[in-house]
Amino acid sequence: MTRVLVAGLGDTGVLSAGALARRAMVRRGVSVTGVSPTTGLVSGQELGLRLTRPDAWSRDYRIPYRSFRRLDRVDVVHGRLVSSDLAARTVSVVGADGSPRELGYDVLVVATALADRPARRAAAGSVAVVGGGAAAVSAAYNVAVRWPGKRVDLYFPGERGLPQHHGRTWAGVRRRLEAAGVVLHPGHRAVLPASDEPAPGPVAWSTGQPAADADLVLWAVGRVRPHTGWLPDSVLDEDGFVRTGPDLRVPGVDGVFAIGDVAATDPLRSTARNFQHRVLAANVAAYVDGRPLQEISLPGRRWGSVLGPQHTGLEVFNPSGRPFRIPRVVVDRALQPWVVKKGIYGGVRR
Repeated sequence: MTRVLVAGLGDTGVLSAGALARRAMVRRGVSVTGVSPTTGLVSGQELGLRLTRPDAWSRDYRIPYRSFRRLDRVDVVHGRLVSSDLAARTVSVVGADGSPRELGYDVLVVATALADRPARRAAAGSVAVVGGGAAAVSAAYNVAVRWPGKRVDLYFPGERGLPQHHGRTWAGVRRRLEAAGVVLHPGHRAVLPASDEPAPGPVAWSTGQPAADADLVLWAVGRVRPHTGWLPDSVLDEDGFVRTGPDLRVPGVDGVFAIGDVAATDPLRSTARNFQHRVLAANVAAYVDGRPLQEISLPGRRWGSVLGPQHTGLEVFNPSGRPFRIPRVVVDRALQPWVVKKGIYGGVRR
């Protein structure tokens, strides 16, 4: 029996474990085990929706593992990863009851999420959002739409926001931000505090502008901490992400793969999206069979939804920055239940 261990069951980990099980690897003498400190998926998607409408966010982005049909043949271990011995092919886990446990593997898939930063509702008279990426833009827009009486300021270091998206995407999103009353402040690079938890201002700028005050500051500057402290430094880059080759294998160790936001595949962390879990499942199967592995194909820009689902529907930007809108009724009755939950996740029980 070949043992495949998926370390981390966030968005990418659930998809990867499900894809491994879907390939009927269990019937081929391969078992799949997943390890997570939680009992269900707590998605990292749609920060703006999570901040402003947590109940609506929970409906689609907080799902018990037992609800995923493709995880039926995955042994889910509820515990926290604390260490690993890659030479012996074991990981150490502290269970939910505090008891230690050692798990062996033949193939290890590292799909741990970024360190958690719980989002808090922006119940303040003025809100400053610091950052220019999709999370910051979505947070600023959704706070402004949810609470029209607030003053919402968005500060970002470059000449425009969404630097990893096509310029047309930023042009379209900027119009929506301004229409919602968000005040834009380009060219502001923040002096980062010791903690990036939401807190009152002021915010100091290394670019020379006067400090900005706000009742609440939301930090979305990309200062992320990968959950990799249980891995040896030899497989990590200088920022703590897992070094990964174009076939998703970790160089220098046999039988270890990495995928998702934790994998240092490219600056966009593209394997967390773009259906790369399918490549991972195919490559794990090829590794077990002794066949050649395929390399991932990564996009040059980010694309997709930026502002998240709204009352009018979901606006999606294609790679060339051109938008198209999916009506809200289609999102609720077709996109989420059929495309996402049934098509992508393989079925989610009520």
